[in-house]
Amino acid sequence: MQTLDPKDLPSLFRQRFGGEPLVFRAPGRVNLIGEHTDYNEGFVLPAALDLATYAAIAPRHDRVIRVHSVNLNSDFSFALDEGQSRRGDWSDYIRGVAVELGKSGYRLLGADIMVLSTLPMGSGLSASAALEVAVGYALLSIASEKVDLLELAKICQRAENDFVGMRCGIMDQFISCHGVEGSALLLDCRSLESKAAPIDPSVRIVICNTMVHHHLASSEFNQRRRDCETAVALLSQRIEGIKALRDVSVAQLERHAALLPPLIFKRAWHVVTENARTLAAVSALESRNFAELGRLMNASHESLRDDYNVSCTELDLMVELARGAPGVYGARLTGGGFGGCVVTLVDAEEAAHFAEIVGPAYTNATGLSPVIFTCFPGPGVGPALF
Repeated sequence: MQTLDPKDLPSLFRQRFGGEPLVFRAPGRVNLIGEHTDYNEGFVLPAALDLATYAAIAPRHDRVIRVHSVNLNSDFSFALDEGQSRRGDWSDYIRGVAVELGKSGYRLLGADIMVLSTLPMGSGLSASAALEVAVGYALLSIASEKVDLLELAKICQRAENDFVGMRCGIMDQFISCHGVEGSALLLDCRSLESKAAPIDPSVRIVICNTMVHHHLASSEFNQRRRDCETAVALLSQRIEGIKALRDVSVAQLERHAALLPPLIFKRAWHVVTENARTLAAVSALESRNFAELGRLMNASHESLRDDYNVSCTELDLMVELARGAPGVYGARLTGGGFGGCVVTLVDAEEAAHFAEIVGPAYTNATGLSPVIFTCFPGPGVGPALF
């Protein structure tokens, strides 16, 4: 992963800005199953990572926000009392959070902020949500505002939806705020109720970064959401009271398949069956039926590849190689797709040898050097404890 050490952040901050900062962290996430269901008001099963974005912050005496990214060696600044517009770069996530906090009635202070992330960008591990949540939490903290984590998650989601222009669901921001150490969370994206699903120590979650990120991800993501909305509009002609694909059963979708154009049916089929798989996966995790959990993960990938069409050659190859390694129960793409990471469920005794088997095979086939690491589910946003 990154060679940057978050423990260096306070001294780096002092060198650039002077003064003594407070430091906060917000984790990225890996989603075990439940992909492209969150914006359909469905179910997801993410876990917060021990990889995170860190925000060092100190208040200013004016109403200016100055930001430096250690990873990018990049700076920008803006005035809180001036209108903000999208720039099309990483600064939009921070500008958007400040704008949405202001719209929500929070009186922010000017601040110097330095951000550092141990999350790989563009890998499907929600580096953007971690940045939003870390900065939002930091801005509220120095303004002596009480931080309501659910409200913060909603504000950060609005920043990404309305300011950045990515029509994501709330999963990424929610798990960054509410992560539970040692557990995944089953999240109902309609009610926002969640429950912890502990990860048994006899298995490991191993993440494989394919090191590719195809640039059509953002536009295709928004198109998938429009496809789902089209499916709901058509199905609502025959199924009373549906507001999202969450409300449609597999049997209902099969019964009314003729209402939908073939492509729209495929999109809906993925979402409806993925919701069912996610609920079944929680039961399998709770009963320690890892073979069944792996089967569900595998079926999720096939559906994402064939019905939702968000996989790519590198992801499919990584999944195939992972499934062939000893002790692997299941493997699937995680995140929006079109590159990024594969998540695998591996027997704990075999996990140590996984990377040395899968990594060279992937490199031989692609010429790329993947980053493969074990995930330890961590806590949600809060002060950084060095």
